[in-house]
Amino acid sequence: MTTILGIETSCDETSVAVVDDGRRVRCNLTATQFDLHAKYGGVVPEIASRAHIEKLDPLIEEALAQAGTSPADIDAVAVTQMPGLIGSLLIGVTAAKTLAWAWDKPLVAVNHIHAHATSASIELPDDPWPAVALVVSGGHTSLYHVRGYDDISLLGATIDDAAGEAFDKVASILKLGFPGGPIVDKRAAAGNPKSASFPRTLLGDDSLDFSFSGLKTAVLYRVHGPGRTTGGLEKLGEQDVSDLCAAFSAAVVDVLVEKTMRAVAKTGVRTVVVGGGVAANSMLRARLSDRCQRNGLALHLTPMRYCTDNGAMIAALAYHLFAKGRRDGMEISARATAGLS
Repeated sequence: MTTILGIETSCDETSVAVVDDGRRVRCNLTATQFDLHAKYGGVVPEIASRAHIEKLDPLIEEALAQAGTSPADIDAVAVTQMPGLIGSLLIGVTAAKTLAWAWDKPLVAVNHIHAHATSASIELPDDPWPAVALVVSGGHTSLYHVRGYDDISLLGATIDDAAGEAFDKVASILKLGFPGGPIVDKRAAAGNPKSASFPRTLLGDDSLDFSFSGLKTAVLYRVHGPGRTTGGLEKLGEQDVSDLCAAFSAAVVDVLVEKTMRAVAKTGVRTVVVGGGVAANSMLRARLSDRCQRNGLALHLTPMRYCTDNGAMIAALAYHLFAKGRRDGMEISARATAGLS
């Protein structure tokens, strides 16, 4: 048995997990910062970094206690190295390097997006690869061809707003609060997705990239009028708002599903996996499940508890990299971007 301690601090969630053999999650603790950022309508990097400093040490201690383990039982320390907010990443990377040095344990640096792309496998009895992985979150909307845990290639990505960012911006337009994704999803369940016709930007017949900025603007003008940014919200009733949430969500989901099917056709795989915070969206899960079933594709949705940023997915991916001989030195540094990976 190989036990990995995983640390995740790429954005505004501080998370620590203890995972055996990449699948048995003994403990997965996450401290959110929603209350700290809500009044700003988005994540403030400096505030996020300070909160990580305050929360990380107690979480590490609690995670070891809940897992019933000690530093002596840990085989490696894993940490998110990239991509993310540089200040937030630095806190986690520094902590992981310190623990690896103090405990005399190997260090494994993990790509946060690759962890989301492989997170659906955490509770599966067998690896689902090869697969097309759809990663949808506040900062990322990407498609990957996953041939193995150490063989992941980018197929397409957003050229402007990520899907989760679009959800947050629409929630802000409608003054629904932050984070917007769960709120919009809940309101959409009570709305009519055909109440408005919003654009589905597909960027050409062969494109696997995404664009949601035009959709956000379409919602803004639907609320306030063409070319206007204020004055229309007070004219909308509760049902109007729910209908807008449903129509907007349908437009996002239609694009996500269509692009995923394009990626399946391009790669020839017969399996789809989905990860990231927006993977918890109920409309996306329902429509993608239906499309995959009709097309005879296997679909593995990341369990809801591992959709948002979490240490378990970092430890799980690190286990597979570690098993293949991956070791990182103390010279590693946090990276805000991951290039084309």
